[in-house]
Amino acid sequence: MKDKTERFFQETDIEILIATMHRDSLDFLLPMFPFLHFSNFRILIVNQTEKGIILKSEYSNIRVINSFEKGLSKSRNLALENALGKILVLADDDVVYQEGFDSTIIKAYNQFPNAAAIRFCAVKANGDLIKKYPQSSKTNLNVFDILNTSSIEMTFNTAILDQFKIRFDENFGLGEIFEMGEEAIFLFDLKNKRQQLVFDSQVIVKHQELTSSDKKSIREKYFIQGALFTRIFKSNYIYWIFVKLFFDLKQNKLQFRELKKALKSAKEGHEKFETISYEIKE
Repeated sequence: MKDKTERFFQETDIEILIATMHRDSLDFLLPMFPFLHFSNFRILIVNQTEKGIILKSEYSNIRVINSFEKGLSKSRNLALENALGKILVLADDDVVYQEGFDSTIIKAYNQFPNAAAIRFCAVKANGDLIKKYPQSSKTNLNVFDILNTSSIEMTFNTAILDQFKIRFDENFGLGEIFEMGEEAIFLFDLKNKRQQLVFDSQVIVKHQELTSSDKKSIREKYFIQGALFTRIFKSNYIYWIFVKLFFDLKQNKLQFRELKKALKSAKEGHEKFETISYEIKE
C-alpha cells in the first residue's frame, strides 16, 4: 500500500528556463540565487547570441542552448521544446529568487496537481509587492488576473503544455512585432483548452528593474493592446480596449487629452495584427 503522504512532485522536478542574450559566462547566475550556488538547481539557459560569443556550462544541472535567432518568445519556445523538468519556471536573467522558492512551487503543485499553470507573486528590491495581487490564493484565474500576469510569476506543468501543444505566439514579446502580451496569450490559450490556472499568494522572486511596459509611450502601449486584444478576444477587441481606457484613466496612467491618440493607436495595432494573420493564412 502506498504511503498516503507520497508527493506527486518534488523539488528535483523543477527546471528553471532562463532567457538571456550575448552571454559567455555563467557568472550572471550568481546573484539570481544568493542563498545557494546555482548548480544546485536544474536550469536551462537559452542564450540568444552571435558567433564568437558562446556560453558553455561545466555543470551537469546547467544546460545551455546558444541560439542565433532573436526575439523573447522564440527563446521561450526553444526552451519549452528542450525542457526536461516536470515543472517549469520562467525566468529573466535579472531576477533574484527567494530562499525556499522551489519548495513553495512544489507545495502548490502537489495541492493542485492538475493545474496547467500556477502564478506566484514577485517583490521589488525594497521587499514591497511589485504590483497589486489578489488578496488570497485562487483556484482559477479570471480575465483580469491573466492580463495582469508577468512572465517571472509563471510556472507550468510540462505534461499539460505538451499535451495541448501550447507555445508562445512569436508575434508577441520583446524583439517581436508586438513587444508585450505574450504571457497573457499563452495563459488564455490554456484557458481556452479548459485547463486550470491557479494563483498562489506566496512570493518566489524579486525583480529590481522597471518592466518593459513601464517604459513605453501611450502610442506604443495601445498599438500593442489593439493587436493583443484582437488575438485574445477577436471581434470583441474594441470592448476590451474601452475597459483598458477606463482603468488607465482611473489610475491616472492616461489623460483625457490622450484618448484620441490611444484609440487611433489601438486601431492601428488591430489592423496590423489582422494583416499578419491574413498573410499567415495565405
